[in-house]
Amino acid sequence: MDTRQFLRTSAVAFTTALGLLVSGCSGSNPASEASEPSGSVPPGAAAPSPVSTAALKPYYNQKLDWRNCGAPGFQCATLKAPLDYAKPDGPSVKLAVARVKATGPGKRIGSLQVNPGGPGGSAVGYLQAYAGVGYPAPVRARYDMVAIDPRGVARSEPVKCLDGKEMDAYTQSDQTPDDTAEVDKLSTAFKGFAAGCKERSSTVLPHVSTVEAARDMDIFRSALGDEKLSYVGASYGTFLGATYAELFPERVGRLVLDGAMDPSLPARQMNRDQTEGFETAFKSFAADCTKRSDCPLGTKSTADAAARMKAFFAKLDAKPVSTGESRELTESLATTGVIAAMYDEGAWPQLRDGLTGAMNGDGAGLLALSDSYYERESDGSYSNLMSAYSAVSCLDLPPAFTTPDEVTASAADFEKASPVFGRNFAWASLSCAYWPTPATGAPHRIDAKGAAPILVVGTTRDPATPYKWAQALSRQLDSGTLLTYHGDGHTAYGRGSDCIDTAINKYLLTGTPPADGTRCR
Repeated sequence: MDTRQFLRTSAVAFTTALGLLVSGCSGSNPASEASEPSGSVPPGAAAPSPVSTAALKPYYNQKLDWRNCGAPGFQCATLKAPLDYAKPDGPSVKLAVARVKATGPGKRIGSLQVNPGGPGGSAVGYLQAYAGVGYPAPVRARYDMVAIDPRGVARSEPVKCLDGKEMDAYTQSDQTPDDTAEVDKLSTAFKGFAAGCKERSSTVLPHVSTVEAARDMDIFRSALGDEKLSYVGASYGTFLGATYAELFPERVGRLVLDGAMDPSLPARQMNRDQTEGFETAFKSFAADCTKRSDCPLGTKSTADAAARMKAFFAKLDAKPVSTGESRELTESLATTGVIAAMYDEGAWPQLRDGLTGAMNGDGAGLLALSDSYYERESDGSYSNLMSAYSAVSCLDLPPAFTTPDEVTASAADFEKASPVFGRNFAWASLSCAYWPTPATGAPHRIDAKGAAPILVVGTTRDPATPYKWAQALSRQLDSGTLLTYHGDGHTAYGRGSDCIDTAINKYLLTGTPPADGTRCR
């Protein structure tokens, strides 16, 4: 598990994280829709070869055959896109899309696409479970809420790597190896995961980059009949949205990028920044916990709580605890369970209970948190979240580390960033070293010159997308505006701040962003 997986909106925070989707009618002007973007892609961007506009016309011209699906009011369809944009006359991929129409009153503005993060989160699932029914009523009144599962994700030609039993073994891999034998065992686990992806998904694996997903979004925009794209992306969805703005700046409508990524960072720096981010979040949790008489990490100080947490992980490394089922709670599963709760302070009570149980020999609570993070079902099956995450991430950026020796040399730096999580995060960063498909992208700045105002949202104690990333992206974007939430948790929209929600709603409904630098609590 590469630490960049922490970019996704966790299952723990799913119903409170922001997300919006798009929908609309078919029919557009294919000649103009299929033209190449006016903005150039800077060196290092994961851009496919120049695309033939004539060959793309059938894709931009397609009519969507909507059918009822899921809850009342929701409709689904299948969108086609080229498997390889460099060969648009070649094979195509089938992409799942969904919508729920604007409820009214008021004049319909258009479609609002949403993506909940990942890479690997199902936007269609997010639409049906939350955005299509839970977004602010004034927004749902004026927009068709729509979603597209990115290529390789969920219902869209999903990347497949391991079966349920293999995933169980993989998620229990020891990511704090103590000797050469344990290092070799972890490397073997990473290699096995990569080999499984190559064996089961060789056709789609080289074609699931963020650039290709952004191009798919533009075909979807055209099929919906929208001249411009309006979009809300959370976490990794901000990188997807920024990439769209880079490719098609003249087609940018109203873009909200919440829990922003910094596209200029190499993978190693990104992972180290996240290590700091999760340490910051843990300190917030510990500060709250130690004020409570029943805190499983004691009541002395945050430093003492961190030491106890680290000692508990070490104890599990030596001897896992029972969970009441065939799987024991290992150090790796416990760490994932703790990390999952860092996404949303609403999960802190569950984490306290889980830690209390595990420290008394019952690991069921922490295992449940870990399973929710990995999207493991009670029958032992997994969604394709982790498979899609690795496939996209390892294609978008060169690996953080290429050998175990590089990890060993950097481990102390990661531990400095986080005494609690540092070693785990450092070794997790090795996973892309063994990926069967070479990276096609590289870190680069995105300015999207010519785009309409883009709203970038950052949370000051966000663990997965540190606040400084939102600051950086808002400065890179030529039309970027920064909105800050001073608080805990991953992303800000729809998490209880009237100030944040009012500012974003106004932007989506009127196109007017808040003043740059606006801060909310």
